[in-house]
Amino acid sequence: MSSPGNAVESASGTLAVRLFVVMSSGYLMSYGLRAINATIAPELVQDLGLTNTELGSLTSAYFLAFALMQLPVGIWLDRFGPRRVDAVLMAVAGSGCLVFATAQGFAQLWLGRALLGVGFAAGLMACFAMFRLWFPPHQQTRLAAWTMTVGTCGVLTATLPVRALLSVTDWRGVFLICAGILFVLSLLMWFALPRAREPRGQQGQSLLVLLRGYGGILRDGFFWRMALLGGLVQGGFIAIQTLWLGPWFIRVLGMTPQSSASWLFAFNVALLIGFVVVGVLAPRVGPREATTVRVAGIAALVCTLLTGLTAAWPVFAGVWAWLALAVCNTVFVPIHSRVGMSFPGHLAGRALTAYNLVIFVAAFAVQSILGIVADWLLAGGWTEADAFRAGLGALAITQ
Repeated sequence: MSSPGNAVESASGTLAVRLFVVMSSGYLMSYGLRAINATIAPELVQDLGLTNTELGSLTSAYFLAFALMQLPVGIWLDRFGPRRVDAVLMAVAGSGCLVFATAQGFAQLWLGRALLGVGFAAGLMACFAMFRLWFPPHQQTRLAAWTMTVGTCGVLTATLPVRALLSVTDWRGVFLICAGILFVLSLLMWFALPRAREPRGQQGQSLLVLLRGYGGILRDGFFWRMALLGGLVQGGFIAIQTLWLGPWFIRVLGMTPQSSASWLFAFNVALLIGFVVVGVLAPRVGPREATTVRVAGIAALVCTLLTGLTAAWPVFAGVWAWLALAVCNTVFVPIHSRVGMSFPGHLAGRALTAYNLVIFVAAFAVQSILGIVADWLLAGGWTEADAFRAGLGALAITQ
């Protein structure tokens, strides 16, 4: 595995603020819209009569499209730079919101979610690629944690604020508002961010040469140790957080939709606190592979135990195990930037998106399978609570 490469002169002042605010705002929208179905699921089911299988498939359409885009996005980031790639994809995400807002049935909803997955495919990785161009290596882990903190604010917005907004408009109106914001962000990325330091050396390379760059990444042992841990634990966490946690609060713990939204808000506040703590502590851990693997392994074990506890004794665990799980999962976020920094600069985009591919394939699989399992067990006479517990227990065993 190669070293990260040469240090860069750090952006400062208003340029540093502009880079961070514009790029992380795109991720805020990405994370919020990824998770919004957990809040509006009751309205989608009521208005369009969706089953658990359809709801799971609808929400996981985002992850499927997102995962399929990761390999080409990695090439585009390395070839064209994060500014151009993310600006174009934000416009695609805005189009996805328009399709979702005007949907009259499951198929159009699915298409809208898939377009969102395509549009947000660069998301966090574009942020990391931009930061690598403009900030030195010792700042990368902290920037990653700060970016995830901003992203978690997007998830917070998708809970109680969205429920409050639903008293003024409906879920279609919410998506129309989001479409307008995304189109504005696309223009800001294209015109307000600097064009200096954008990659030029790889634009003449053939697609085959660029694809070969994945070969060295996929043969790297450190990459796979991190990707497998991230896929099993973080992928499962994302699947639960962005859809099934809201229904769990309602169907297993007996909450009302409003109470569920309140606890989803608390869950994401815990996530936010975790990211802030990670942002402070992560730079002190050091860049060594052995340390990163050890910390990730301990976090994976704790997350698995908490998931199993919640499935086995949901009333005893209540919401507190979920809050602890949120905090514990934040440990995995700096691993994204560590993976990217572990490869030469011309491979950074591909390394980041290859890692992301593993996580979101796992998230897609878990989110879809949980819906299928729930409907299958319900058809066999199980209660909703027991069906959801069985699905979560199977996830813990797999981890």
